[in-house]
Amino acid sequence: MNNTNTTSGGELVPVKFSRLARRGILLGLSLSQLVTLAIGILAFVGALYAGGGILMAYTAPIWAMSIALTWIPVAGRPMVEWLPVACWWLYRTTIGQLLYRRRVVVPRPVGTLALPGDMARLREYTDPETEAGMIHDPHASTLTVVVEVTHPAFVLLDPGEQERRVTSWGRVLATVCRSGRVATLQVLERTLPDSGTGLAEWWASHGTHDDSWASTTYAELIDRAGPAGERHATTLSLALDMRAAARQIRTAGGGIRGAAAVLRQEMATLVAALRSADLNPGGWLTAGQIAVILRSAYDPAIAATLERQGQIGQSLATAGPLAVNESWSRIRTDSAHHATLWISEWPRSMVFPGFLSPVLLSTGIQRSFSLICTPMRSDQAARDIRKKKVEHISDAAQRQRIGQIEDASQTAEYQDVLQQEADLTAGHGILRYTGLITITAPTVNELDAAVAAIEQAAIQASCETRLLVGQQAAAFTAAALPLCRKV
Repeated sequence: MNNTNTTSGGELVPVKFSRLARRGILLGLSLSQLVTLAIGILAFVGALYAGGGILMAYTAPIWAMSIALTWIPVAGRPMVEWLPVACWWLYRTTIGQLLYRRRVVVPRPVGTLALPGDMARLREYTDPETEAGMIHDPHASTLTVVVEVTHPAFVLLDPGEQERRVTSWGRVLATVCRSGRVATLQVLERTLPDSGTGLAEWWASHGTHDDSWASTTYAELIDRAGPAGERHATTLSLALDMRAAARQIRTAGGGIRGAAAVLRQEMATLVAALRSADLNPGGWLTAGQIAVILRSAYDPAIAATLERQGQIGQSLATAGPLAVNESWSRIRTDSAHHATLWISEWPRSMVFPGFLSPVLLSTGIQRSFSLICTPMRSDQAARDIRKKKVEHISDAAQRQRIGQIEDASQTAEYQDVLQQEADLTAGHGILRYTGLITITAPTVNELDAAVAAIEQAAIQASCETRLLVGQQAAAFTAAALPLCRKV
């Protein structure tokens, strides 16, 4: 997905997003559709030549089912595309992977994270120079680090300042693309219950502590108030591709220490780019601070207490959940129910920056929004664009030969490819975006109401959302945790 805009003097410029490509391999049919269609045709033709009508009747379930799987849609997708999801779900159900219970009497190996599923393979490493907590995925060969970012409210800025900040953020993304060693950049924006620490700190520094009745009563009220509202927190997670940076890692000494040295270079570059974009990066999060984020995501009821108490809960060895129950359309962890939505369509018409404000500024709903950016190297992006152009042109010629009418959506997709080629030629980077929204609530009924409210807010933002069924556990880890995970 790319965005197109042309800057003008101090005015806010609308942007347009590329469409999600839905073009198939042949005549709009995907590979799975072609396979099932071929099975149906072979069964029908073989029965026709081998035994005539009787054998055709016997093989009718095969070719009829193949036709149904190929063309009958379910929730906007052909039935055959649901087969991998359904089969994987049945397999996980059979072997008991939908339930997770932590064995509290069994100690965890040193350096591992107490997380469910495939995240049990993650390892922690503390950088000796920056004290930053780094998460190593040995299977994906990535090393991830997290930084918290503060910024002024975008919607309250004047149009000229908004346009300047959008342009500066574009330069940050371009810097990530040029590196060639960054696997993923994740922007995570969360709503958290306000613990009241800000008010308590203000009273401690500005209040009158004279032991009077008013002073004592006010101090007790602040101490007992607890969470009184909600606040927003934004983090950026940077994942180093250890395969792409293998040569630099060997030069830096090899192993996890060499990877940490290479990642420090990317961290310094990212911090400089963020500061030039008028964003305020804090210190790189330590392992304890990452543990608090993980614990708060799995157990929201304890989030305010962890923030108020300071040093409690800052251990990755105990940051994971005690229990996880996954169902087809939601997941339950310690004290909350969660459901994750995928932004399947970004705005197709021209919209102004800040179009996601109905979703991000929705009040009374606890949610996490993740924008997962996967940069593509310029040579890889150029090859991908050339391949798409050839496929579009050959498909158009094939449709013209058989007399099929050209679809407007296919023309729009081809124009998006041309725009991406123009942006790449002009020196811009190409990133693939994935937007995920996790909604959290204490009960199922409240969760359903919150999901409906977020879906309506997404419609106001000109976006289309879909509930990720059959993969809620993986979707939750990608959307609610700052670990650069993918679905």
